[in-house]
Amino acid sequence: MNHAPGFLLSRRTLLRAGAGASLAALGLGVGAQTASAVTTTKRFDLTQPSYDLFRSMRTHGPRVQQSFAFDWVHKYLFVATKRVGAAESDGNLCISKMDFHGNYISYMHLNGFGHGVAFAALPRGNGTELWVECAKNKNGFGTALTPVQYAANTTLGSPAASAAYRPISGATEYTCSVDPVYQRMIVRYQSSGGKRIAVYPLSAFQTRSFGSPLVDFKQPSISGTPQGYALYGSYMYYLTGDPYPGDGHPNGDGNTKISRININTGTVKEKPVLTKAGGKLWYREPEGLAIYKTDGGEVRLFIGFATGKRDHRRSSIFYKNVLV
Repeated sequence: MNHAPGFLLSRRTLLRAGAGASLAALGLGVGAQTASAVTTTKRFDLTQPSYDLFRSMRTHGPRVQQSFAFDWVHKYLFVATKRVGAAESDGNLCISKMDFHGNYISYMHLNGFGHGVAFAALPRGNGTELWVECAKNKNGFGTALTPVQYAANTTLGSPAASAAYRPISGATEYTCSVDPVYQRMIVRYQSSGGKRIAVYPLSAFQTRSFGSPLVDFKQPSISGTPQGYALYGSYMYYLTGDPYPGDGHPNGDGNTKISRININTGTVKEKPVLTKAGGKLWYREPEGLAIYKTDGGEVRLFIGFATGKRDHRRSSIFYKNVLV
């Protein structure tokens, strides 16, 4: 059943260097670095059913989607896919702009940016500012974050890392995702000690003045292939899983799971919960999480999947909406 969506700079050198945001670079231990820095909020009940936003809708290119993000003011959805003909290490992304029914509107090509595990779409003026990883490394992962004003049907080359933003001193890879309800940005980054998570007020990205994060902790160990993450209030949601094996025909319930992490303690509060959303879709590789609040006030945790036959991959997106 398809439910209606109901969506309704000064000190530049200092900012780019990420001064005041070097907690992780100091090699501090596991767990959040600021106790109870974020007020405890409600959480999504991951055991409840999922509902359709849309199924099997085409994006600009036929390759597997990597992640997606909502512009909650202008009511658009942006889906990141890899570019046709590009190697994984090239970091070439295609951003498809879509409406909330999954209808394709336009595209933007981002060359040399990164892998596209997660990004944010922030309303800015009459348009949308994408915060996305950039300056890819040899493995195709972004080494900095940059704002990109979405411009339909254009191609943009990545800025150098030195011309972008690296709010965490010493970090070597970055991705980010936005919590539009509590107005915060979550950043997943690579440090010398492994993957870490930092959470900032959204205003830090809007003003380009980062300072210290609200919390900063080592990502806890969660089994499974990582496929995306999102932040809502005091909890991070973490997606893992793989496509159906073989030719992509549904076989069993798959292994797509969502975990819940308390960002004040840096610990897993709910072990991976299996989701059967879109269980009969072909291929069905989990790709991306995002948060959205409808005009009617319902908060939703969205789950993305790449679906469909090889060379004709489509986007399918579902959501959970029960908070406890």
